[in-house]
Amino acid sequence: MSERESMPYDVVIVGAGPAGLSAAIRLKQLANEAGTELSVCVLEKGSEVGAHILSGAVVDPRSLDELLPTWRDDGCPMARTPVTENHHWVLSEKGKSAYPEFLTPPYLHNKGTYTGSLGNLCRWLAEKAGELGVEIFPGFAAAEILYNADGSVKGVATGDMGVAKDGSHKPDYQPGLEIHAKYTFLSEGCRGHLSKQMIRQFELDAESQPQVYGIGIKELWDVDPAKHVPGRVIHTQGWPLTDGSNGGGFIYHQADGQVAIGFVVWLGYKNPWLSPFQEMQRWKTHPEIAELLKGAKRVSYGARAISDGGWQSVPKLVAPGLALIGDSAGFLNVPRIKGTHTAMKSGMMAA
Repeated sequence: MSERESMPYDVVIVGAGPAGLSAAIRLKQLANEAGTELSVCVLEKGSEVGAHILSGAVVDPRSLDELLPTWRDDGCPMARTPVTENHHWVLSEKGKSAYPEFLTPPYLHNKGTYTGSLGNLCRWLAEKAGELGVEIFPGFAAAEILYNADGSVKGVATGDMGVAKDGSHKPDYQPGLEIHAKYTFLSEGCRGHLSKQMIRQFELDAESQPQVYGIGIKELWDVDPAKHVPGRVIHTQGWPLTDGSNGGGFIYHQADGQVAIGFVVWLGYKNPWLSPFQEMQRWKTHPEIAELLKGAKRVSYGARAISDGGWQSVPKLVAPGLALIGDSAGFLNVPRIKGTHTAMKSGMMAA
């Protein structure tokens, strides 16, 4: 068996999402303030930073304000589209009723928030991290956890390259790389495979409630400019989930004539025939949504898991040599329909 090479760092971060990149930036900021050297490495399984960050998002800027106070004037793509309108619709099959803004709880008002591509935000955060000396390795997935003799976490190893289906080594075989670190941060997002393993192994969820999950089907559309209102945010509930299932839709008018739409179904539904993807497609036939998409072009699509358990489902966040941050720990603020600022803050606090 080939001997794996190893590289030493002070901190290795698995996942270049908002939490991981915020942690990396804060670590370097703190090291610079203290006048010390700190080596930080971020592993990202996607081919580039942002490649696996699907969401159109509404972002509370409080964590950005704390981490990088000049972000609005520093080229951050999220600054281009402040939220200008906020709507909550309850849908029937052909119609809708709208909640008056004064009746919606204050945490749903979206005052002072921004909407845009979370992938573009992460690309910008990666630039800021790189300027501070963080080493980011896209295209490298962390495959396993490494341990010290005392059982504490020693780091991670990336997966082997060039392995055939039967496990034999192809001519281009390359063994994985070991990243040794004093501390390992897992910011893999919801249901990350290493995070699940660590939660089980160190019994981090012994005093928390079980996590609850949903799936979000998401699409990005180029729409008719006459129908595009930058900064308009709409959330829907009701139809087509009329059989006791829970979920809802979103419509975010973002920069460059694009609209991010999505439909979330919480995975506790009782109807075994329900298909979250098909419910999303039905939702798009609603007259209000079909009109927006008339003559539009879908440019990308995908799906991702979402944690819905809330605060009571957040596990213990640390084990020897290890920290869980962002959606690896389930930091989505469910009532606010937001998680970017909490993910970022958890990374900053871990740093």
